[in-house]
Amino acid sequence: MMNKDDFEALYASHYHKVFRLCLGYTGGHEALTQDLTQEVFLKVWTHRNTLRDVSVLPTWLYRITVNTCLQELRKKKFLSLRTDVVEEEGSKPDERERRLQAMYRCIDRLPVPHKSIILLDLEGISQAEIAEITGISHGALRTRLHRIKDQLSKCVKND
Repeated sequence: MMNKDDFEALYASHYHKVFRLCLGYTGGHEALTQDLTQEVFLKVWTHRNTLRDVSVLPTWLYRITVNTCLQELRKKKFLSLRTDVVEEEGSKPDERERRLQAMYRCIDRLPVPHKSIILLDLEGISQAEIAEITGISHGALRTRLHRIKDQLSKCVKND
């Protein structure tokens, strides 16, 4: 069972990870990302008594995050939100920033299950945890992850 101090510690240590994961689902739409992040932590607080094993807390949190993002996007019928990157006049993004933007555009084009896998991987979640969160076997996850990375690599080169 999670008390208020446990929740505050979880919030402080995982807020930015949850935010970045939601940001990947919204294609960079910051206002929606903030709303989804708050919704995730509201659900965590509301359902804190259903968590039986504290050792699975990060997996539980990421599962709530993925499900919350998918539910919101389905509800709004936006499975692929796109935002244009607005550059200030006279400024040019450096090569690293340009490639990062291209990568996120390519991630945004992925089917939702693949997007979930790669966004969790980019957050540094272990493959075993990703398999548990997504409900697929570890072997199948490894294969999918390899194919997704190949697909993204080709997409970024062509973007």
